[in-house]
Amino acid sequence: MPKILLVEDDLDLADMLESWLSGEKYTVEVANDGAIGLELLRMSGFDVVVLDWDLPSMAGIDVLKEYRKGGGLAPIIMLTGKSEIADKESGLGTGADDYLTKPFAVRELSARIRALLRRPQGLQTTVFKSGNLELDASKHRVTVAGAEVHLLPRDFALLEFFMRHQDQVFSAEALISRVWSTDSDATPEGLRTAIKRIRKKIDVHEDETKSAIETIPRVGYRFRAV
Repeated sequence: MPKILLVEDDLDLADMLESWLSGEKYTVEVANDGAIGLELLRMSGFDVVVLDWDLPSMAGIDVLKEYRKGGGLAPIIMLTGKSEIADKESGLGTGADDYLTKPFAVRELSARIRALLRRPQGLQTTVFKSGNLELDASKHRVTVAGAEVHLLPRDFALLEFFMRHQDQVFSAEALISRVWSTDSDATPEGLRTAIKRIRKKIDVHEDETKSAIETIPRVGYRFRAV
């Protein structure tokens, strides 16, 4: 489940966009202040950032500059009431990937997010396979040997993240950061519980050492590609 950071100080607009994007099966984190948005960008990984230009404490364009200066690579869509070509050139020249002028249709924002996620550095596909396990992110569907299994929404997001990054090792803290919201009450124990639930659904063997999700002692977890 792709993770989106929405930085918007218009509370009504932020609430509406959060609701819409959550309904589109994204994990959405919201900041209503530029400095807080930059802090979240530095703390956690995001697949797309939707960033307003006019923000309290720190303008969106300055958040963008600082994020890119620090090596941040997540694609960024700027939201703004500025429609002058010079303003668009400024935003795109600073490192924005796209630009949406207010007011806009939420469907257009969704379309632009999907386009950014299709880029080579983003999420290239929505179907992930390993052995007899298949996950279709667009249909929110998991099958094992052709039989559908049902996961809780957060467990689905966790398995999707693992399958997008097969054979890579992640610490518990990294997994919590990438899959859960920063302000959630997620804990390493909660992560272990989620992984146990997933294993019961997808593993052919009951032996944990043969699980598709491998525990690396004192390090973290890895999804074994087959």
